[in-house]
Amino acid sequence: MTVLYIDGDACPVREEAFRVATRLNLPVKVVSNGSRPVRPPGLPNVEMVLVPEGADAADDWIAERAMRGDVCITADIPLAARCLAKGARALSFKGRPWTTDNIGGALVGRTISQGMRDMGQMTGGPAPLTKADRSRFLAALDAEIAAARREAATPPPRPWVPFE
Repeated sequence: MTVLYIDGDACPVREEAFRVATRLNLPVKVVSNGSRPVRPPGLPNVEMVLVPEGADAADDWIAERAMRGDVCITADIPLAARCLAKGARALSFKGRPWTTDNIGGALVGRTISQGMRDMGQMTGGPAPLTKADRSRFLAALDAEIAAARREAATPPPRPWVPFE
């Protein structure tokens, strides 16, 4: 069964994700280290997971459990890469699906931005979430869940073996 994992400490689209997951009868795990209190929604399909404090504790918890057929909602590019490596799908808060085709460039861009910040240059933060972003997120979440369900229902591809 497809599980929806939410990187919960700073997720601005939790309510939207809860509505979609409830409509589709999906279990949701909202994972947080408690640095920003998250109010439980009181929905039977939503589990609030509090992990120990630590920079990557929530990311580690999600990455250890996410697998083929699951979807992770996160703005954390390294977490998205870890989920993709496990066969799960990943989606940004603004509705951008992370894929094996675009995650490498995103990781490089993140590294460059971090280097610029380390040198004292201002790189700015993410733009505020707009109504269009929320709409794009909802459409992308439906598409990612549908694709994850199809993947979970089919056997994984066999590894390629060269003929010699």
